[in-house]
This record gives sequence, C-alpha cells and structure tokens, in this order.
Amino acid sequence: MRRTILFVALAALLSGCSLIGSADEDSGRAVVLVTHDSFAARLALLDEFTDRTGITIDVRKVGDAGELTNKLVLTTDSPIGDVVYGVDTTFASRALSKNVLANYRSPEADNGPQRYAVEDDHRLTAVDVGDVCLNIDPAALAAKGAPEPTSYEELTDPRYRDLLVVQDPATSSPGLAFLLGTIAHFGEDGWQTYWKALRDNGMKVASGWEEAYTQDFSGSSGKGPRPLVVSYASSPAAEVADDGTPRTKAVLGTCFRQVEYAGVLSGAPHAEDAKKVLDFLLSAPFQAEVADQMYVYPAREGVELPPAWQQAAPLPEQAGSLPPKQIADHREQWIDEWRRLVQG
Repeated sequence: MRRTILFVALAALLSGCSLIGSADEDSGRAVVLVTHDSFAARLALLDEFTDRTGITIDVRKVGDAGELTNKLVLTTDSPIGDVVYGVDTTFASRALSKNVLANYRSPEADNGPQRYAVEDDHRLTAVDVGDVCLNIDPAALAAKGAPEPTSYEELTDPRYRDLLVVQDPATSSPGLAFLLGTIAHFGEDGWQTYWKALRDNGMKVASGWEEAYTQDFSGSSGKGPRPLVVSYASSPAAEVADDGTPRTKAVLGTCFRQVEYAGVLSGAPHAEDAKKVLDFLLSAPFQAEVADQMYVYPAREGVELPPAWQQAAPLPEQAGSLPPKQIADHREQWIDEWRRLVQG
C-alpha cells in the first residue's frame, strides 16, 4: 500500500466507510466515489462542494490501485459507484480495455491534466502524480563512508552492499513502479542483469512500502539499518527537521512517473452529477490540497506546492515511463520473471 504511515490519522477516520456518511434517499443528490485506501480530503472542502452543488460525495474505499481496478472490472455490468479515482499508470490499460469507463472530457482537463492523457476518448483524466524513486538517508550513508548515489547503476557498487531495501512488485505498487522504471531504463533485454546484480549486492525485499520505509529504512521513524529505500519523490517532505532542513533525499535520476486517474463509470446511476465530482477533483481548491492530504503532486498546472515541498520534494523534471498498453501486456510476465531472478 502507498504511503500509509503518512496519513494514518485520516485513514483511521475514513477506513471502510463513506467520508461523509452513507448515501440514502434523504441525503439529496449523492454520488458514490470509488477509490483506493489512501484517499484523503478535508471534510470542510467536501462540505463546501456539497453546499455549492447540492451533491453529496460518498467515498467508498476498496483497496489499492490493483484491487480497485479489478473490482471495477468484475462489476462492469453493475457498477459499484458513479466515479472512480485512483486507477494508476500500471492499471490504466486494463480499465480501458474492459470498458468500465464512460467518455467524458472535463472542462478542467486543459489546465494540466491533459498532458498525462492515456488515450484520446477522455475516459481517464489525470488527478495527481506520485513519482516513485530511490530515497536516501545522507547522514547514514556518510557514517558508512558511502557517497550519495545518483543513478540506478551505482546501486550495484559494493560500497552499497546490504544497504538497499525494495518492495516486492507482486505485492506493492511502488515496488512494481520501481521494477518498471528499471525496465524503462535498461530495456526489456537488460533489466534482468541489473536485478541479478542488485540481488548479489545484498538487496533486501520487503512485502510492502510501510515495512520497507518505516522498519528497514534508516531515515524514517523506524531508524532501520538500511539508508537506501524505494519510496516516492514526495517522501522527503515528510522527513523535514525542526529547523526546516530535509533529512532525506529522492534520487531524481531513478524516478518512474506514476499518474493517478479519475473517470466516470460506465452505467453510473448518477452520471451527470459524477461529471461534476470529477470536475471538482481537477479544480484549483481540491488540487491545492492533494500534496498535504495525500503526499502526491497535483496534475493541474500552476498549483503551488507547500513550502516544505518546494525545498525537499520538487516534482522531478524528468521521470521514466512506459506506454500503459506495454505495461498491461507484460506486467504479469515481468513480475514472474523478477520473482525467478530475485527469489528463486
């Protein structure tokens, strides 16, 4: 799961239920927003939307991006909501190929989200960006006499033996994104050799982000033994010292662009109101808060990042990517191959 520790208080509040109550006949116009477990938004902001439009947003969380997409596919003929938020780069083609989404081009799309468009019929619209990158603990590296790495290739150097922890791409969204980043960087015929070298250099594999980041990584709350971890470009914004100095860094030469999308579901019971909710997700007020609420970057252009982000976690200017269809066609094959190489 993504970034769970960064918004545990909100997760406790929102877990397994609607954000502002279950929809019923007495609640007026209600739109069911189906999303992932990491969704968070201020109640006051959603209340303002309701006051302005008369539409109540009923949030239903159904797991991570993979679980979310699979649930939508399995319920295509009887949709479980009206609008979805959280289908990411790695699952976009699956959602599109199974026709779970309706065509809708938001008037807000030209304010930045359109640059991340997957295809031309506007079934998915970008809401946020959450690049996955190597994160480092500079102080711990210095204590071990190791320089700060700046590239994928350096991680195989013996100076970094037993210092790196990654996530299993079969069970972790950032783990999969990091694998895809190495495939984009080294090519379909070269990434295997790279992962063998990482394995032989003492790389540890954790099942998920929370275990790797909060238990194994030295730069976060767990003060673990490893100063190199796969996380997000935004993660250093959560590790700022009292004096405003960032304690960790993202290695921007190792980032893979992970975009999260929203769309109106095919056969949505409240399709017209669902469009208004999607417009709201792209609006300046909502976009201005995604960094603080969900530790992702806004897809809308011109939205100022929080001050801590501007120093510690600027959006990478360049990040690796792969066509969503290529990911969809080869994802399971690549994961199986990775398991054979790394886990035997």
